[in-house]
Amino acid sequence: MKKLLFQFDTDSHPSSFDSVVAYDGGADHVIGFGGVTPDNVQPLVEGTIFTRAPKDKKNTAIFVGGSDMAAGQQLFNAVQRHFFQGFQVSVMLDSNGSNTTAAAAIAKLAKSGPLQGKKAVILAGTGPVGQRAAVMLAQEGAEVSITSRHIFNAEQACFAMKERFGVDLTPVEAADMDARAEAVKDANIVFATGAAGIELLKAEHWRDNPNIEMIADANATPPLGIGGTDMMDKGIDRDGKIVWGAIGFGTLKLALHRACIAKLFEDNKQIFDAELIFELAKKMA
Repeated sequence: MKKLLFQFDTDSHPSSFDSVVAYDGGADHVIGFGGVTPDNVQPLVEGTIFTRAPKDKKNTAIFVGGSDMAAGQQLFNAVQRHFFQGFQVSVMLDSNGSNTTAAAAIAKLAKSGPLQGKKAVILAGTGPVGQRAAVMLAQEGAEVSITSRHIFNAEQACFAMKERFGVDLTPVEAADMDARAEAVKDANIVFATGAAGIELLKAEHWRDNPNIEMIADANATPPLGIGGTDMMDKGIDRDGKIVWGAIGFGTLKLALHRACIAKLFEDNKQIFDAELIFELAKKMA
């Protein structure tokens, strides 16, 4: 029986990246739908849960994606509301690749050194990767701050993660380079998750900082988010700090994404959001 993955995307066009990884993860066919919302998803879900016998439902799965994590979370929740006893399929949420990217990066940091009790700063952390990474660090026992150019955005992100995951994060306003340098002054861990091609810190802001132990940067488009690092860095020592670049931990991100897709077809009751994806990432790291 063919393994069918239904790709429900909150954007108008289903992500080609997610489609390729779905095939590489073991799906025989990927059926993509764009512009999916909680209001129009019911017939799509019903098509997945009513068409195969109970023993065969594990061969059908749903992937929720798109560029907007907030919209993806709402859609992911809506999909599950249409499941009931004996009628459900496995489902995964990875809008904007945020769960797998954050999980891969934090798993590599956790492998590089202890996170418990450390002070971590997520630079430009109000986006989907930054928010999920902040949650994972907090769940590992770190004291986590999220920076943004506007304090309202940082506060909103911290509130959303508290509401969803029950973690306490600290919002920090850092509107320019100097403010970001000040924000990381006492940090042990710095993770840049800003927009592509925007430098958030220069090398002089971290090289001589005796507190910083580990650095990660999710940006693979020059200029990188943290100057003086390289996108290919794989836990290398730079000026006494362990550094992970976007491609350096990106290998794990892709392997993790593929592994999650494969697990969707093991049975029909898998629910992959940040928690399970991070647990799998730590095992794979």
